[in-house]
Amino acid sequence: QVQLVESGGGLVQAGGSLRLSCAASGRTFSSYAMGWFRQAPGKEREFVSAISRSGGSTAYADSVKGRFTISRDNAKNTVYLQMNSLKPEDTAVYSCAAEAGPIQTNGRVYDYWGQGTQVTVSS
Repeated sequence: QVQLVESGGGLVQAGGSLRLSCAASGRTFSSYAMGWFRQAPGKEREFVSAISRSGGSTAYADSVKGRFTISRDNAKNTVYLQMNSLKPEDTAVYSCAAEAGPIQTNGRVYDYWGQGTQVTVSS
């Protein structure tokens, strides 16, 4: 079992930056690929980024490629999402998720989810 807690959300102006953190419980963090997803009001959950168990592979949605960077520190049981050049369309609740397997972009295959953290980008 894995418990995930996101933090770092907030209100920023367009063009600004924000770093999200996701802290995981347990001793098997390195056994899980990790992903970030977001959901805006009235819309379905959307894949944002993912990172493999070792951190050697990453994946990004086209909408955030070049602006967002995912990373992980297995010694700290934490995954990060550095968000730069933020746009109002990035406004959403951002959730991290853990998957006991290879890197995936499909949220339906993820096993554990955090509660989410709100990111609001003003224009």
